[in-house]
Amino acid sequence: MTAHQNAHENAHENAQTRSSFSRAQTLRKASLLLTGLTLTLASCGSPIVDPPTPQPQTREQDTRTFTAVTPAFKPIAGAQLYQGTYDGLQGKAGYALEVPAKWNGQLIMYTHGYAGTGDKLNVQEPPLRAYWLSLGYAWGASSYSSNYYDVQSGVEDTNALALKFQTLTGQAKPGKYLIMGVSMGGHVASASVEKETLDTAKNKVTYAAAMPVCGVLDEEYEFQWVGDYTLAAAQLAGYGAQQYPQSDFQKLLPDILSALFTDTSGPLWQVNNAQGTKLRELAKQLTGGERPVFNLGFSSAGLQGAVLGTGGSDGTLTGILAKNFYGNIGIDYRWTTGPTETVAEKAFNDAILRVKADPDANPARPGALRWLPRVNGEINVPVLTMHTTGDFYVPFKHEQLYNKAVAANGKSNLLVQRAIRAAGHCEFVGAELAEGFNDLVKWEAGGAKPAGDDVTTPAVLADPNYGCKYTRETRTGVAACTVATPLSN
Repeated sequence: MTAHQNAHENAHENAQTRSSFSRAQTLRKASLLLTGLTLTLASCGSPIVDPPTPQPQTREQDTRTFTAVTPAFKPIAGAQLYQGTYDGLQGKAGYALEVPAKWNGQLIMYTHGYAGTGDKLNVQEPPLRAYWLSLGYAWGASSYSSNYYDVQSGVEDTNALALKFQTLTGQAKPGKYLIMGVSMGGHVASASVEKETLDTAKNKVTYAAAMPVCGVLDEEYEFQWVGDYTLAAAQLAGYGAQQYPQSDFQKLLPDILSALFTDTSGPLWQVNNAQGTKLRELAKQLTGGERPVFNLGFSSAGLQGAVLGTGGSDGTLTGILAKNFYGNIGIDYRWTTGPTETVAEKAFNDAILRVKADPDANPARPGALRWLPRVNGEINVPVLTMHTTGDFYVPFKHEQLYNKAVAANGKSNLLVQRAIRAAGHCEFVGAELAEGFNDLVKWEAGGAKPAGDDVTTPAVLADPNYGCKYTRETRTGVAACTVATPLSN
């Protein structure tokens, strides 16, 4: 998903911890629901009767149909371009593959971001297309065989295209596969190198390295975040939900906004009272804590619109799941940073609607990926991530949670993370992306592990110069760095 181009998929560590349900608890509860441990006795002395076999869940996404569009990219001089459609997970998908004349034998798969809810499937051009070709890399990209937030389709269809490279191009089999993705495509790219994906995907590709940028790196948190923010905004504005989903949220949204912000007709919104200030500070805590550029991202009309546009949804991720994925039991909402909540915060937490997630909303599926593939931090190849510090749509906290998950699996030696001082979602300049890519492939080829940023220490993130090390352009409205930012070697 490019900056401001695609809205959020229209959506468990709490605001400070991962979730009201740990992953282990969720799996245990799902197991109990799926297998049924209670045996039924017909009568004394009768044989034990097995419980009925649980019926497969059905979801709305499986009823939708889409039309793949053959791309119409113009070839770049010195490269051969192949375009068309192929069989994907849910039907036809569009594809583009491009191979330079002096090919180095490596193929980069590019995974695009959220493309909306329309029925047309389009291939998106990689931001580093020309650069990759100039270095001798071939690249490929799929439209996926469905729209909506369908990461399962993204993973399977991207892998299927990589495996069809020889057939579709007549070229030799790549000697190495790499993957890069943005936003939802960052979820695709990060999930593609997870052990669970390698174990359960129908189309299996072993990537040598991954570069998810502005990516959803914790599939639970992203939808926790948008659910929390919209519930909190309504509560602070005096229109708190009385039931879930809050079906009248969009109807109430103009009144919610007027209660919290000044004029919302322009590109930047400002809070207009104490309640709006509380919402801003609460959002800061939910998205990663004090850091440069957060306030600018919070004020962005486009990013606010993307998040608030999910308000009132039913927790199925618009039909990607069959059951409610959102819950906020046990979450302590805070807009202050003291050791204990204030009287006002306690009153808020007592009053806000509490929702219980269905523990079987995203079940493991024998012989297939989950509908929402997991990002567990179980990686075995180098991964380099990038995130803007002010992203209000796919917040910086994704980096913190991914760092924790990777560390828990003893894989921190395979992860490098970089912060970019910008407010927009996926608001990177070419120099930042190219530098990250170059550092990743040198590392993967046997070079030293490149440097990155500390994404977890609050005092480090709160430094006014945080993110300067890898930011290559000062954005409008963002304070210039007052420290040197040398390029990576």
